[in-house]
Amino acid sequence: MAQEQIPGAQALLRVFEEENVDVFFGYPGGAVIPIYDALYDAEHIRSVLPRHEQGAAHAADGYARVTGKVGVCMATSGPGACNLITGLATAYMDSVPMVAVTGQVKTHLVGTDSFQEADTTGITMPITKHNYLIKEPQEIERLPDICREAFYLAQNGRPGPVLLDIPFDVSGGDVPWSERNIEALDGYEEPAVPDEADIDRAADMIESAERPVMMIGGGVVHAAAHDEIRELAEKCNICVVHTLMAKGCMPESHELSMGMPGMHGMSYASYALQHSDLMIVIGARFDDRITGDLTRFAPEASVIHIDIDPAEIDKVREANVGIAADAKIATHELIQAVSAREPGEWEEHLQQFKADHPLAYTDDEELMAPQLVVEKLYEVTGGEAVLTTEVGQNQMWAAQYYPLEEPRKWCTSGGLGTMGFGHPAAIGAQVGRPDDVVVDIAGDGSIQMCMQELTTGVIERLPYKIIILNNSYLGMVRQWQDMFFSRRYSGVDLTGNPDFVRLAEAHGAVGLRCKDREKVVETLEQAMEVDDRPVMVDFAVAKEQNVFPFIPAGKSFEDLMEFPIAEDSE
Repeated sequence: MAQEQIPGAQALLRVFEEENVDVFFGYPGGAVIPIYDALYDAEHIRSVLPRHEQGAAHAADGYARVTGKVGVCMATSGPGACNLITGLATAYMDSVPMVAVTGQVKTHLVGTDSFQEADTTGITMPITKHNYLIKEPQEIERLPDICREAFYLAQNGRPGPVLLDIPFDVSGGDVPWSERNIEALDGYEEPAVPDEADIDRAADMIESAERPVMMIGGGVVHAAAHDEIRELAEKCNICVVHTLMAKGCMPESHELSMGMPGMHGMSYASYALQHSDLMIVIGARFDDRITGDLTRFAPEASVIHIDIDPAEIDKVREANVGIAADAKIATHELIQAVSAREPGEWEEHLQQFKADHPLAYTDDEELMAPQLVVEKLYEVTGGEAVLTTEVGQNQMWAAQYYPLEEPRKWCTSGGLGTMGFGHPAAIGAQVGRPDDVVVDIAGDGSIQMCMQELTTGVIERLPYKIIILNNSYLGMVRQWQDMFFSRRYSGVDLTGNPDFVRLAEAHGAVGLRCKDREKVVETLEQAMEVDDRPVMVDFAVAKEQNVFPFIPAGKSFEDLMEFPIAEDSE
């Protein structure tokens, strides 16, 4: 019986349906017109039109982070594909499952510098988990399986973005349709199983440790291992610190939660790591913002390192026991193997250190403290919002002053530190979780990077909130110039910002402004009442507040700077 022949674009959309893709974020152009033509008749796939391809990538990223599904974005060839680059790099650094579909010039024109041609696979090779240019006859013949393989690779093992570069004549021409058989795909691998001997060694190390600390990272989110993390922590009475990417995986109200360590983490979290004799590291990669000076980082600690990616084991810090396996499976095995452990002097000491070194700030300037706004946002939302952030001081204050109790309510650009991420990520998050309150905590510099996506939010009737901590500076750069460059402020003054209220209204969104600390709650409550469009709230905050605690880049815990007022009051 002859194999069914269907247009390549229809094959792609059929695979979308197989993979339960109900929405994608894409911007059309000449090289993807066949796909958009097929989309015209597709009943079960929603297309969200951003106002810039970077917005499409970040929206797909935000959608993936809050739902656990693969985020999908699409762009045309040449400049369209190139505009996805920042979003792909962001997703790659943070191990976010995404599939990006880009159009390409016709197969016989590839490599001729044709109109709107770019070497998309060459450009994206370092920032994708894998990519495909489907132009050879044998590749065209197996287009459906290649598309399936892209989704499989994006979400299995260590997640990450995968790119499909599809020439115009491939999406517009006929290809053979094949039935779904994941096990037959070229990239298919059985999940790694933890080695029983390694699990037993890790259990022995935990039982004999005097000062253990668990550090969890983004891998815990991707593996949905948060329940196992809590069970292990409670069984062994081990305090837990979380990286920026793992916020919410251990409830921050839990007595064993020590918060976020590192450059702008909590003093007590950094202290716990630095003075431990055993670090149980699960789904984290010893990022430099956590370790600082490696030669001085946790010098007395042995290491158990669990990570899905074998390349991470021993890459930065040598592990005494390295387990390359899924965080959920490995942690479950460890729970079964380890004996219960009672709390002791170490845990009591950490709790006292935590009580003695709280986060602190002052609110005695004419303009309100930005930290106050975040605290009031927590109160108004009951701590239940899904948060996205931009990058900079706003990001750190969000991480510090909005504690979370569950995972997948936190979207931030960790590894790449992408300004402009938070707004389109909020669009993706709101699409993915339409019944939740979604809030982008932004700075007045970062929010202007992807401001045009307000139109997308309005057209799609998405009621996310943008909270701008407006200090009229590129705040984090200004902080470094303040502390390390003799206050020689260069290139950071944002005096002359647009009127954010009028700008929001020009897009059809709601704009609000607050300059009075006594009206912060009232203004936030007003924003929460809007349920049919985005709300942008411009909070005029103190201009030169710095983020504390602070461990300068390349330094160690011994160099930690706490809030100056805390030192004066001792």
